Amino acid sequence: MRPSGRNLSELRPITIETGVMGHAEGSCLIKIGGTHVLCSASIEENPPRWLKGSGKGWVTAEYGMLPRATNTRNRREAASGKQGGRTVEIQRLIGRSLRAGVDMRALGERQITVDCDVIQADGGTRCASITGGWVALRLAVNKLLKAGLLNSDPLVDHVAAISCGIYAGQLVADLDYAEDSEAGTDGNFVMTGAGNLIEVQMSAEGATFSRDEMGGLLDLAEAGVAELVAAQKAAIG
Repeated sequence: MRPSGRNLSELRPITIETGVMGHAEGSCLIKIGGTHVLCSASIEENPPRWLKGSGKGWVTAEYGMLPRATNTRNRREAASGKQGGRTVEIQRLIGRSLRAGVDMRALGERQITVDCDVIQADGGTRCASITGGWVALRLAVNKLLKAGLLNSDPLVDHVAAISCGIYAGQLVADLDYAEDSEAGTDGNFVMTGAGNLIEVQMSAEGATFSRDEMGGLLDLAEAGVAELVAAQKAAIG
């Protein structure tokens, strides 16, 4: 039995509320169970310096966790003058994941920055950030298309992510914190709407895993991402 009482393949309740930030070109508040992430996309008409003259754009991401996103207060990283290694690793993952679904030449010479701020954490914050970050990116690109600033849609597919792992000897989807902290194996799966893999992060946290178990986790991830993509489509309308 999972701590939450969910079935092995059952995801936590998903809600995506769009347009939650009045000044951002695209924004949403994604809630996956007890994990809540505020995502926004900001358009800059200048690309990074190293892309000027290339005809290509860029998508990047920043990630942060508010001090009381967890059960104890975390010190703001700004107070120490630098980002922690975990923060840097996660925001690089978000950026890589979102760029996999973008035709940079169709985007043109501009940059879109996706900010993901965790306001409440209960496991899977990086996966929720990728899933919600794509919605914010989609809404920002829609504004460019509506304004006639793009000749074609640069977003080639949906991008979403889910955590799956082995908890108490069972393969489970969408780990919450209680499961993640005790999981024998933990994995993050980033996929396109078509079911193609973008990135897989898997590690044996407390026990090794077999090739068959990895295949089972991939099956859970594919089904879970399909559910997340459906939620993205419903949110965008």
